[in-house]
Amino acid sequence: SSSTVLALWACVAAACCVDRCSFITMVCECQWGLSCLFLGGFVILAAGVFSFFPFVLGVLKYDWYVALCYLWLTLGVTMFGLGFLYELFCCAPKQRFGNEKRGLASAREATAGEDDIASAPTPYIMITA
Repeated sequence: SSSTVLALWACVAAACCVDRCSFITMVCECQWGLSCLFLGGFVILAAGVFSFFPFVLGVLKYDWYVALCYLWLTLGVTMFGLGFLYELFCCAPKQRFGNEKRGLASAREATAGEDDIASAPTPYIMITA
C-alpha cells in the first residue's frame, strides 16, 4: 500500500508540473485539491460510521468487515492528505481568481473636513425630449 500512496503522489506531482489544460484560451477550472479534501473528509466520516458497529457496539466483528473499515479510512485519509498537499503547493495562478488581491480595500475612504456632513444622494432628473 505504500506503492499505492507513492503512485498517487506521483500523479499529483505530475499534475502540478505539467500544463493541466489542453485549451490555452480557457482558464483551468480544475479543482483537484478541493475535491480531494471534501471527498476525503466524506469518506473518513463514512468509515467512522461503518466502524462504529464493530468497534463500539461489538456487532459485525468479521475480519473482512474490519479490514474494509480500515481500507476506507486509509483511502479517506490519503485523499484528504493529497488534497491538502495539492492545495498547499499546487494552486495554479492561472485560475479564475488567481490574481485576486484579498484584504486590500478598494472603497473610497472619507477624508476629514470634506465628508463631515452626510448628505442625500443627488436625485435623478429625467430629461424629456
